[in-house]
Amino acid sequence: MTRTPAKRRSLWRHRDFLLLWGGQTVSDVGSAVTVLALPLIAVSVLGASTFEVGVLSASGTVAYLLVALPAGALVDRTVKHRLMIWSNAGRAVVLAGVPFAAILGHLSMPQLYVTALIAGILTAVFEIAYQSYLPILLRRDQLVEGNGKIGITNSLSDVVGPSLAGGLVSLLGSAAYAVTADCVSFVVSIVSLVLIRAPDPPPRAGGPRKTIGKQIAEGFRYVAGHSVLRRVAACATVSSLFNMTLTTVLVVFLARTLHAHAETIGLVLGLGSAGGVAGAFAVGPLSQLIGSARMFWAGKLFLGGFALLIPFAGPRWGMVLVSAGLCATTAGVVMFNVSQVSYRQAVCPPELLGRMNATMRWAIRGAKPIGGLLGGVLGDWIGLRETLFMAALGSWLAVLFIVLSPIRRLRDIPVHEAYAKKAPQPAAP
Repeated sequence: MTRTPAKRRSLWRHRDFLLLWGGQTVSDVGSAVTVLALPLIAVSVLGASTFEVGVLSASGTVAYLLVALPAGALVDRTVKHRLMIWSNAGRAVVLAGVPFAAILGHLSMPQLYVTALIAGILTAVFEIAYQSYLPILLRRDQLVEGNGKIGITNSLSDVVGPSLAGGLVSLLGSAAYAVTADCVSFVVSIVSLVLIRAPDPPPRAGGPRKTIGKQIAEGFRYVAGHSVLRRVAACATVSSLFNMTLTTVLVVFLARTLHAHAETIGLVLGLGSAGGVAGAFAVGPLSQLIGSARMFWAGKLFLGGFALLIPFAGPRWGMVLVSAGLCATTAGVVMFNVSQVSYRQAVCPPELLGRMNATMRWAIRGAKPIGGLLGGVLGDWIGLRETLFMAALGSWLAVLFIVLSPIRRLRDIPVHEAYAKKAPQPAAP
């Protein structure tokens, strides 16, 4: 396994990390365009109901429930770098079908459902491989810096993507054509991955070959038996469910209740996501100032409640409440995510990284389709504002899984090997 030299150096001079980071940044921007473009196609082009938008949201995220766990075993069995390239190629091809169908005049909701499902499956495989590949490129003491930089550009893409999507919809005349930007972004990411020189050797073979089921069970046991990871998983899963409920209803709320145009929706969502950039910049210095353990809960506890501003928004001036609520909560979410992902990568044995990440992603991302369907059902049943309020409150209170645990009394969470061994681990291969 190839790592950077022992002498500490800036990641700005790490060629392979810059290629990985740069390609993924472009891909993130393209994907952020699609996140807004697909529901806009459903609402403005196909006249979809709130429930149908909820089903569309669920179609894009149900893949984590279906394939995340076997994908984790696959990642631990194969070359991660090659798997990432093929996943991006598949996503580019399947998304290209949306503008092509629009040109032919055959675009339909079933096609959007299938497109979102297949793209979601490939995204699940890519993300698990991506999180497991980063520790191959970087030393463990570089992971917080690396994840922090990735968090910054992820958040920037959330700022630029919706605004870019709104502009492309206005320029091209249809949200369907804006999806082309995502296809191009995947091609750029493929090129950057091909240029990486660091070898990604296949996993070591040794001992009897374990079945997929046994390998998946090892990942579950590791997370469930780890005193920190199981609490992080609970907090992130509940938060993910309610965040998806809010996101599903929010686009419909802005378009139909506040009568906002596509450009305005893109601008509001982009400004709201700007908080993620601030959170990604702040997480490193704040971890040193207040402690890495406190970063698990401080951002979500003190900033998550601002999402309760969103349901009270009205036309025009109310857009400020939506942006402010999203901005504060996104900052807290990014602080939490960078902290917990870096910790996961630091304590987990290398041979278990794929399955540990898959277990976490299965729980966290697997809650999203449930949240999407919940948003669609509640939006039609109790109303959009009421659904937004319930979702904002649920996402904020999820932090109690950590605040009401022994983690709250710690300043820093130890990441040395002696601590990692407290969790059950599989026998060495």
